[in-house]
Parts: sequence; structure tokens; C-alpha cells
Amino acid sequence: MQAVILAGGQGTRLAELTHKKPKPMIEIGNRPILWHIMKMYSSYSINNFLVCAGYKNYLIKEYFANYMLHNSNVTFDLGKNECNIHQTKSEQWQVTVIDTGERTETGGRLKKIKEFLEGEVFLMTYGDGLCDVNITDLIEFHQSHGKLVTMTAVVPPARFGSIQLEQNKVSKFREKSRSQAGRVNGGFFVLNKKALNYIKGDYDVWERDPLEKLTNEGQVMAFIHDGFWQPMDTIRDKQFLDGLLKDNKIPWISNS
Repeated sequence: MQAVILAGGQGTRLAELTHKKPKPMIEIGNRPILWHIMKMYSSYSINNFLVCAGYKNYLIKEYFANYMLHNSNVTFDLGKNECNIHQTKSEQWQVTVIDTGERTETGGRLKKIKEFLEGEVFLMTYGDGLCDVNITDLIEFHQSHGKLVTMTAVVPPARFGSIQLEQNKVSKFREKSRSQAGRVNGGFFVLNKKALNYIKGDYDVWERDPLEKLTNEGQVMAFIHDGFWQPMDTIRDKQFLDGLLKDNKIPWISNS
């Protein structure tokens, strides 16, 4: 099964970093968050990726073009114009990077990669979030209900501590914890290719008209996930993920 990763947006909320590179190429530790997402799928033997690139897409292409050199011991014989790779730590991945346009919306990006899909069902996520959802269980759940879309429903992390007031006196304080506001779209989908027929063109946002129409027709099912989920929307989010990696806590990779 293929995994589609939306990696074409500009990431304006991380503008201090994304003015030089696309958001999925922002590093967690010393590797792009895109690599971490792919590593998560790969831990479930999903190794065929379609990357929907756009903004500064050449940087994503160059990263994978040079991946073997960056992860190997190499001898360069300049006189003979030869490059000998002694040891490689390359992944067993097939990565197709597709330029879906710099200003194309999420739905439009999905529409543009339809011809590259090899089967009727595929996985899809965004290039800026990590999760420890069990991909095997997610796929089995999708196959069990027969609808066009399975969405992973998660509880978002709260960004602020909560307080309870009694006549301006703080009667209860709770440090930030998982939000009690309800579940949100966690971004890890299983889709039937027929769902792409609900997308009209480049400027369709997947999460608006297409997904709303599919929902109204009863074609969207929720896979409930109560484990780790963390988007990288801000510098604070990036620092949090960096801290987990530094402490050798990598919940998004099943065999870590």
C-alpha cells in the first residue's frame, strides 16, 4: 500500500524557518520531520511513498537524490572521477516526489497524484505531524466498514494551563494537559481512490467541501486514537519534539 504525504505548503506559522525550506524539511533532531513520518510508516512495512511537493520542492528532491551519500561512507577518486560507496544505511523506500504546485490547496494536491496511485486504497497524511497510531489496525478498520474514508480522530494537546475562578480568586489550576474540548482530525487517513472524485480542482481544500460532502453522505468513519499525537505548527511544537528525541523518546516509531 502507498502512503501519500502532503508536503507542498509554505508553513507560514513557522516563517522564521520556512523562508529557507518547506515545512516538511524542518528538522526534528538532525532529520526532517518528513523522514520521521516516513520512518513511522516504514515501521509497519509501508515503504512506497508519494510526496505531494510544491513550495521549494527542489529541496525535497535534492534530499532524496543525495540520501545515500549523506548516510554512507564514501571514497571520492577525483583523478578517476569515481565515487565508491563502502557502506550504506539507506532505507528500503520508493519515494516519488510530485510537484503539485506552489499555491495548490490540499484537495488539489491529492487530485494531481491520482495517476500515480497503484491501488484502490491508500494512506494519506500531512507533512507536519507525528503520531503513534497503529497503522495495521487503522487499515483493518478501514477494510471492515467499506466506506470511502477513514479519519484518525485524536485528542489535541492543550496549549495552555487551565484555571478555575471563584470571584476572581483562582480556586483551581491545572498545568497544560490533553484538551478536554473533544476530538479533532489527526491527519492519518485511509482513503479509497473514489474519494478523490469529490475534489473539483486545484483550489479545493480537502478538509472543507470534499470531506464535508463525504461526511454528509455517510462515507467517513473515525478511527479512535488516544495515544501520542503532536503537530508541528509552532517553534514551541518543534522544541517539544526535539526534546523527546533528545531524551530518546520516539513514540511515533513502533519498534523504537
